[in-house]
Amino acid sequence: MNLGVVIPCYRQERFLPRTLAALEHALKDRSWSGALVLADPGGSGALPELSSHWTVVRAGSDRPLTPGAARNAGLARCAPPWVLFVDADVEVDASWLERALHEAASADAGLAGLWARLEEWFTDGPGERPGAPDLYRIGDAPRECDYLATLALYRTEALRATGAYDARLRSEEDFELGLRLRSAGFRLRSTGGLAGRHWSAPRPSFGEISRRWRSGLCFGQGQVLRLYLGRAGLGSHLRRQAHYLAMLAVWLAAPLAWAAGGAKGLAFWSLVPLGLLLLMTLRKRSARLAVHSLLTWSVNAAGLVVGFVRGAERVPALPGESPC
Repeated sequence: MNLGVVIPCYRQERFLPRTLAALEHALKDRSWSGALVLADPGGSGALPELSSHWTVVRAGSDRPLTPGAARNAGLARCAPPWVLFVDADVEVDASWLERALHEAASADAGLAGLWARLEEWFTDGPGERPGAPDLYRIGDAPRECDYLATLALYRTEALRATGAYDARLRSEEDFELGLRLRSAGFRLRSTGGLAGRHWSAPRPSFGEISRRWRSGLCFGQGQVLRLYLGRAGLGSHLRRQAHYLAMLAVWLAAPLAWAAGGAKGLAFWSLVPLGLLLLMTLRKRSARLAVHSLLTWSVNAAGLVVGFVRGAERVPALPGESPC
């Protein structure tokens, strides 16, 4: 089966050699073509040497492409019936890809996409260490899924029938695509087993919270919420954002407490965040990680509001389309 491969890259050039080597090895006996999308025009890292399978696509605007726009730019260059989307910091497992392609080749037209468990790995200087063994909590058993992310094998026809990724979103594009695919009657599955390794700098980190705000990744939740007001799928999105909505309610209660009881009311309200901090400290066995969790929820709650007020982005200009 012929295959298309799309790698969106946002200043992740240091991980690309590992990503490319794993793909070249896994696909060495197959017919395939790939699109490497350099989605951030500010990226300055040197690219590794590319084989003849690859076409390089550069952002056609003066700002980074949204995640959905970057993937769509790669999809526009891939004519094969199935397309593998691989983030630039993911090392695909060759045995999983072989199983996934075998399942895809024999699947009925209702199956739109496949993925599986991802291990998290950190690089810290010359050192490497494992993180979460199941980044998205998928499990090792084959099962139906609500969405695919980070490493996803999609049926091209299903993507094009449902409009592919929403290029207007700063984040949550994977989850929103899953909503539309399932609404159209398509299925998404985990094959079970290990699909690959996701590499990054050590996490959790406070710097990552700042990066997500500066890049706008915190705003996607609110954008999707606004898009789905009054539409099927709103309940699923609200459940997904439960932590952030609860944190938003906590912070919005502060001025109400002040209005109701002045300083005493505010002092009474402060018991809530302090109680949350204590609870998370006991749960994570670390005051630092507890502060990180509460700050993450708070920043994402603020981002949800910003995204909801701003609404969907203007669709960025994409590079010219020509199938690879």
